[in-house]
Amino acid sequence: MPAEVASSLNDGAIYVAPLSAVHEVARGLSSYDLLTLLSPDTDAEALAALAPQRRLHLVFHDIVEAREGLIVPSGEMIAVMLDFGRARAPETPLLIHCWAGISRSSAAAYILACDRHPGCEDELATALRARAPFVTPNRLMVALADDLLGRNGAMVDAIARIGRGAEAFEGMPYRLGLDF
Repeated sequence: MPAEVASSLNDGAIYVAPLSAVHEVARGLSSYDLLTLLSPDTDAEALAALAPQRRLHLVFHDIVEAREGLIVPSGEMIAVMLDFGRARAPETPLLIHCWAGISRSSAAAYILACDRHPGCEDELATALRARAPFVTPNRLMVALADDLLGRNGAMVDAIARIGRGAEAFEGMPYRLGLDF
């Protein structure tokens, strides 16, 4: 596991990884909850070998507007994700992954961090960019969460301010601490 990810294991932080690195990150955690965000055609059979305390698998495409034949993230999905995050013990790490570790998983990490720290939307977006220069959080997921959490555009504005991440095919694992 990269040193910056393994710096403080089992601290209640959020760990984000692409699908290709999720097993490596999980091995470094003695316990964790797992949030999987994948498209319906992604083979997730290898994830069955993981042993999280709790697991949530949401299925939708990484899109920001409805397109025929694709599953768009919905407010109901974001609400289920928020409930999952809220039910997590504060000291239990949360491992989040999607296919590339760039868009869906980073949006989820940001959303769950914002839920835990109201009023820190801008600081959390800055921390996200500092930890992972390649992330481009899914704007629709962020907008849906902003609405559900009643943030009046603060989350959307913060993500717009950090802009698109550096060009990358796949992200690297990173840790987003929740000590705000």
